[in-house]
Amino acid sequence: MGKDKVVLAYSGGLDTSVAIPWLKEKLGLEVVALTLDVGIEKDYDSIKQRALKAGAVKALVMDARETFVRYFVLPALQADAIYEGQYPLATALSRPLMAKLLVDVARKEGASAVAHGCTGKGNDQVRFDVGVGALAPDLRIIAPAREWGMSREEEIEYAQNKGIPVPATVASPYSTDENLWGRSIECGVLEDPWAEPPEEVYAWTRSPKDAPEEPRYVEVEFRRGVPVALDGAEMDGVELIQRLNQVAGEHGVGRIDHLEDRLVGIKSREIYEAPAATLLLQAHKALESMTLAKDQLRFKERVAQECADLIYNGLWFSALNRDLAAYVQSTQRHVSGTVRVKLWKGNCRVVGRKSSESLYSYELATYDKGDQFDHRASPGFIHIWGLPVRLQARVQGLAEDPLGLQAPKKKPSRHFEYD
Repeated sequence: MGKDKVVLAYSGGLDTSVAIPWLKEKLGLEVVALTLDVGIEKDYDSIKQRALKAGAVKALVMDARETFVRYFVLPALQADAIYEGQYPLATALSRPLMAKLLVDVARKEGASAVAHGCTGKGNDQVRFDVGVGALAPDLRIIAPAREWGMSREEEIEYAQNKGIPVPATVASPYSTDENLWGRSIECGVLEDPWAEPPEEVYAWTRSPKDAPEEPRYVEVEFRRGVPVALDGAEMDGVELIQRLNQVAGEHGVGRIDHLEDRLVGIKSREIYEAPAATLLLQAHKALESMTLAKDQLRFKERVAQECADLIYNGLWFSALNRDLAAYVQSTQRHVSGTVRVKLWKGNCRVVGRKSSESLYSYELATYDKGDQFDHRASPGFIHIWGLPVRLQARVQGLAEDPLGLQAPKKKPSRHFEYD
């Protein structure tokens, strides 16, 4: 009878490379390494060979780009999901996909456990554990980095002793995660929130000072809230996002320096690069402002925050997410049109929008000769609108102290005298 198997979410980085021999030595498990292509150009054959050299009995690479975009990125874009107003949730969106594929491979390989390289201080451990628990509560979940007690420097030494090549050194200790929707960088000097991020941490974006002197305009066409064409050329989601990452990144767009509230209760300093996400989120919201009514927009802002928190907190596979997704899809029925965006020296600004489903009426908005707004209707509307304010002012004397700066007058008591 063979050893028990564990399917490890393998990135090829330091933590997961060290996890392979650790799982073998400490727990006696055969390791199946699973690497997902979520849209970043990597030498996947090299990553596969690294896993095998580290001791994995099998190394799998799966192309998950289309699935990632269709079922995770685009729904988040339609929801306008941005965590704490800054983070487009790139890493957070990839984790439920990885949890699903870990479970699928574990079933196929007859594994009794799955494993990941998350630490005990991060958010990803929650996303993996809760996601796998929702999909396969019978599977054991192992997180070696929560158990082995090694510092990053000790991990590097461990890898060197085992002859495992990893892209991290004591001199360059950054931890990164990448997918189509964005790139995250942490550790090293970035842990000092006062220190400006050195230029070396950026890989997708030019420094704004080195960006082209001439601005670049791009036009994104949406259908039902989904981007379908760039500058008039139709393309699938993967291609469109890849193209925008390149174009916007060349103009220095998409750098985010965020002091973030982690799920586990601590704050952390995170650097993100998200050129396509930055542009598409702005463009999508601009189109919504033209095609959704005022009350829809206000309520959707609340839903957007709820969606962002839910994604960040690892609750993708929850009933609430399913309910919110149904609402978001309903809001996108008329979010179709084209948005023009100007890219220049790190700035991304919407400068034009048009839609056949627009609620903007030139005839009602203009002050020129084409004005069709009935100005004579306004006095009656204002009279009814202001009626509650006038009534309260008359009864409670608000006009005497409009800013509420005076202390309220005390009414005489039936039983006590006041000085």
